[in-house]
Amino acid sequence: MVIPMTAVVKKDINKFVKELKMHYSDVWKMPRSEYLKKPDFVVVDPKSGKKIKVSYVSLDDGEIISVVYDDLS
Repeated sequence: MVIPMTAVVKKDINKFVKELKMHYSDVWKMPRSEYLKKPDFVVVDPKSGKKIKVSYVSLDDGEIISVVYDDLS
């Protein structure tokens, strides 16, 4: 059994979110989203240590329709 691991990205959080918004039309901060229980990415700002969770919301055929994120608590 393969357990998928959450990817960790070390990058400036504000820049990362800005880039997401450039590439995807629907990017939302949703603190209690069910999609964030198992995030696709955890972004860690190397300077501040701040972390956010990021998940892609996709249809059954794999088409990404939205991206949700929130601070890691």
